Amino acid sequence: MPTLTLTQALFDQIVAHARADHPDEACGVVAGPVGEGRPERFVPMLNAARSPTFYEFDSQDLLKLYREMDDRDEEPVIIYHSHTATEAYPSRTDIAYANEPGAHYVLVSTADTDKAGPFQFRSYQILEGVVTEEDVTVVESY
Repeated sequence: MPTLTLTQALFDQIVAHARADHPDEACGVVAGPVGEGRPERFVPMLNAARSPTFYEFDSQDLLKLYREMDDRDEEPVIIYHSHTATEAYPSRTDIAYANEPGAHYVLVSTADTDKAGPFQFRSYQILEGVVTEEDVTVVESY
């Protein structure tokens, strides 16, 4: 089973962003060195849709981010967003827009859908429309 490993600091930043943007969906990227699969640089993005049920990266912000990543020899290791009223599982729209085959797609639910607490943090591989949940390991540092 695939595993996403990330630091406690990155985990906390993603969750804090999801909570701060609630009731709208939050979205962002965690970049890392090309080919290493190690998330390092937290990049919160603006949800251009400003919607509680949909997220959309601002096209200019996304272009700027990809240029920065190219200049820094980085790639998107994690692409994350939140669900504000449903569980942390990719919607049909999320699956359709998943176009980074090497990325981990992280979903944070800010809805208490499972009575286990105020959020869920789950990660998936999404390849050609197939969703595979993966384990998440949180470490203090790499």
